[in-house]
Amino acid sequence: MRKIVIGLSWPYANNNLHLGHVASSLPADVLARYHRMVGDRVMFVGGTDCHGNKPADKARARGVRPIDIVNEYDASFREVFNKMSFSLDLYAKTADEEHKKLCKCFFKKMYENGYIVPRSEMRPFCPKCNKFVQDNQIEIICPRCGKITKGDNCDNCGYVPTEKDMENAKCRECGSTCSLRENKVLVFKLSAFKDQLIKYCEESKNNWRINAVSETEKYLKDLLDRDFSRELEWGIDVPIKGFEDKKVYVWYEALLGYVTDTIRICEKTGENWEDFWKSTNPNDRIYMVHGKDNKTFHTIILPAILLSLENGFRLPTHICSSEYLTNKGEKISKTKGGFEALPWINEYNADSLRYYFIANGPESKDSDWSFDLYKTVHNTEVVNKLGNLVSRTLKFKGLETLPNGIVDAQIKEKVAKTFTETAEAIEKMEFKRALASVMELVSEANKYYDEKQPWVAAKADDKTEFNNIIFTCSYVIANLSVLLSPFMPNTAAKIAEFLSLSQTGNWKIVEPKAGVNLNITPLFERIV
Repeated sequence: MRKIVIGLSWPYANNNLHLGHVASSLPADVLARYHRMVGDRVMFVGGTDCHGNKPADKARARGVRPIDIVNEYDASFREVFNKMSFSLDLYAKTADEEHKKLCKCFFKKMYENGYIVPRSEMRPFCPKCNKFVQDNQIEIICPRCGKITKGDNCDNCGYVPTEKDMENAKCRECGSTCSLRENKVLVFKLSAFKDQLIKYCEESKNNWRINAVSETEKYLKDLLDRDFSRELEWGIDVPIKGFEDKKVYVWYEALLGYVTDTIRICEKTGENWEDFWKSTNPNDRIYMVHGKDNKTFHTIILPAILLSLENGFRLPTHICSSEYLTNKGEKISKTKGGFEALPWINEYNADSLRYYFIANGPESKDSDWSFDLYKTVHNTEVVNKLGNLVSRTLKFKGLETLPNGIVDAQIKEKVAKTFTETAEAIEKMEFKRALASVMELVSEANKYYDEKQPWVAAKADDKTEFNNIIFTCSYVIANLSVLLSPFMPNTAAKIAEFLSLSQTGNWKIVEPKAGVNLNITPLFERIV
């Protein structure tokens, strides 16, 4: 039994989730469901990233507390993940007291080890707001691509601005030009880990998405120390003497959320969290699943944090980073608005949406989304191929119970091959290929049905031939209740219910039971 950690990137409590976040997050649930089915011990963890300027600014504008804003978005995030059938073992908040307490212990250790250090640095100061402003609160012209971007990193090309780039930055709150002033800050000595991170990237890149490898290698060429403390009103207090008036930069605590979630689960189950995060078993895995913007945080910042603790932490083994979901070539994002996830989930079948985003999502390149594209995929693939196979087999006119028959040998071989191919693809984080393998089996079964023409056998009263055809197709359908479970869990459960199957929780071939009563309802409705 392997020990598996699956870290779902923590959405920020500043706006409702959009479809792009759902698309980039779905691989995490596919992995969790699959690994449980093959008998692995899974920790599928995530939560809401709560702190920072944006929730505080919204709270101030509405006359409420930052935690009120956080709770509002947290509830919305949970609704999205629940309705999309995410099987998280713990979905937490960085505002949880347990998380904050654990993080402070880790931060003290990083400081004691000499990787968090005080420095006097030149930082942007807004004269109108009369305060130091953070890099994500200013706008600069990116020196690499020439486009206007936030000061933390360029949204367009990924460039990380230097102190010099901050000169004459514009305050995003009031529009004033900022000046650089000396400020006493805490800095994380990220550059101290450059050689270790280069080695880590080289040794691990076969288990990373290609996009993560290229971005990480580019970032490592000029690795800079990063601020640890922030001038924030809403966040985790810095637990270091002399800096109690400052807060921790949210990325440090959010990234440690994967660890704190695991600790919190193990406190309840009696397991040892170190078995997951300090394992020396090469078969155990730590997956990080996130969108395009978050690659280097998970391939560089998180590994560096774990290294700075000097306590035997294992670094993430598998990086599952997606690209952008676009509409007419433009990135879909929370800040730009539109394409909020919840209205779509409330209107359409969640498993159908899961299918679309796995089969057509931004796995290795940007993927365009539109309602017309989704409608076409839903009607032609989900309804016409999958739904039709189940319906015309199990709802054949006059069929009340499942007849007994002999499964076609070639179909039986195809089912076994599909289990192998699908598992191999999931293990390699090639989810499009995995789902395509399952749908190839669906197509094979439909082809078999058409060629064998059970209606002809029924009309000729050839019960043996008819029973063999229906039972063979039912054999495929029964195993779809297993094969589809990581991708379309509700659909898989319905199919299992149709055939009164009870052993579909394991990644094993199942046999349909002749004689079960068939009370079949449509799996899907067409979108008109």
